[in-house]
Amino acid sequence: MSGAAEEHRVDHDLVWVLEDSAEDAEAIARALGRTHPGLTLEFTDRGTGFVERLLQAARRPGLVLLDLNLPGLSGGAVLRSIRSRPELNDVAVVVFTSSTEPEEVDTSYAAGADSYIYKPVNFELFRTVLKGAVDYWQRKAKGGDEGPAAQPPS
Repeated sequence: MSGAAEEHRVDHDLVWVLEDSAEDAEAIARALGRTHPGLTLEFTDRGTGFVERLLQAARRPGLVLLDLNLPGLSGGAVLRSIRSRPELNDVAVVVFTSSTEPEEVDTSYAAGADSYIYKPVNFELFRTVLKGAVDYWQRKAKGGDEGPAAQPPS
């Protein structure tokens, strides 16, 4: 007999985006559509129920792009909830937000963010930053250690 437990696998070509701004969601879709046409993107605009969806998904994303400024359940609360679940340890969480507040950066890393990236206003830079982040996390998932030239903390 096969086991009753449902098998969950991480798909590194699947990215879940938690973003409440329709404009930013469209920019993410356009940017990654150009740089990573093989990715599957799934968008949601609410933190409520997000972790439950992750836990139930047979095909989990290799990467979650998480905005901090969400209505209802905040991105920070979603991040803490993801990191409180050991079964989600293989899911990389990149905070992708407009906030540059040092306290939010520190709080995000303390809560378990894998990266914290500021959303540039310029689309070309936006696309370049997203490309670098996705390239890095895909390479890391495949066992590659070197990423893009990382900016040291200031």
